Amino acid sequence: MQGDKQLSTEIDANVPTAARMYDFYLGGKDNYAADRAAVGELDKVVPSTRALALNNRRFLQRVVRTLAEEYGIRQFLDHGSGLPTQDNVHQVAQHVAPESRVVYVDNDPMVLVHGRALLDQNDRTAVIHADMRSTDEIFSHSDTRRLIDFSQPVAVLFNSVFHCIPDSVTDGPAAVVRRVTERLAPGSYAVMCQLVSDDPEVRESVTAFMDQATQGNWGRVREEKDVAEWFEGMEILEPGLVEVSTWRPDNEVAPRQLTQEWIEFGGLGRLR
Repeated sequence: MQGDKQLSTEIDANVPTAARMYDFYLGGKDNYAADRAAVGELDKVVPSTRALALNNRRFLQRVVRTLAEEYGIRQFLDHGSGLPTQDNVHQVAQHVAPESRVVYVDNDPMVLVHGRALLDQNDRTAVIHADMRSTDEIFSHSDTRRLIDFSQPVAVLFNSVFHCIPDSVTDGPAAVVRRVTERLAPGSYAVMCQLVSDDPEVRESVTAFMDQATQGNWGRVREEKDVAEWFEGMEILEPGLVEVSTWRPDNEVAPRQLTQEWIEFGGLGRLR
């Protein structure tokens, strides 16, 4: 299993990572020339990606606010969290309820460095350097045990990350979701979305490009039906599984995804 391998703590500026490419799309500064070059090439195939990334970030902020405000969730476990930017999960949740606790998980060493610097003064938030598939390691980590009470409802987040891992019986998205959710109390929540496309050519070309660019640290662009399977057994909350810019928008003029080469597709499920 990938999660059993020792993660590198060295930052390789010459190999693009999904986290740093996403950071660039969001207007961040924690990226390198290799990441920006990869973004330029990706935009030739799927030019809507910057808008998609921004809309995905807004979705994350809305769903966290909804979980804190409407459903009273005070514990968040964010898998594949990416680099810190504005209005991170802990900031959104703690704005609603200062006692909210957040554990971020990412395998990118740059996330660890910048995340810990950001959270140095916040004792209700932690960053764990781990592969999102390493469920045992994540749940047994001292910071997770300090901050998360798994006898109470928790929100687990897999926001725009499952396209970074390949299909596998033991380590693919469906297996990860099962391993995580079976440890959660009833009334917990799962946020899941990923890049999907109806166009097989887009799925194949983007998957091949990202797999080569990241030197194998990629899974694949999937279809909507794949995402739906991950929510099996959960109550999918309104408005269902959708293109994420249409998930409970703040108002009627909120930005929408306008181009459709690929979309971020997903939603919010509640464990029974």
